Amino acid sequence: MNPVMWLDDIGKPAWIALMIVSFILFWPAGFLVLGYLIGSGRMGCWTHHRGERWQARMERMQQRMQERAAAWCGPSWQANTRASSGNWAFDDYRAETLRRLEEEQRQFTEYLERLRRAKDKAEFDQWMAEMRNRPQSPEPQPSA
Repeated sequence: MNPVMWLDDIGKPAWIALMIVSFILFWPAGFLVLGYLIGSGRMGCWTHHRGERWQARMERMQQRMQERAAAWCGPSWQANTRASSGNWAFDDYRAETLRRLEEEQRQFTEYLERLRRAKDKAEFDQWMAEMRNRPQSPEPQPSA
């Protein structure tokens, strides 16, 4: 795992600690870390893609858990995760439930995207209304 993903998994405190240590050890490195944090949006409160980063973090965590399970249980573990249990009714139920959950996840992701778009549109419309209703300052009259 690369260091950026590792620090993202730990969270903002790890990034802040890295920045402080960088400033203490070599101040230009501290500015580089600070610039990276601001530029990548890792420290910004104004980022609109927070859900996407959370989703990516959860996917990485799930991948690591699968890798650890494969290492613990042996290489045949992943091949057996979708293998038949020997009970056709249960296998059908499991397949249908997984398909339904994947569909619900897709629908929920689309719902969140629609909410984000609606919020952005409402904020933009409010800004446009404020700009239209703003009183125009009278132009200064030349003194005669």
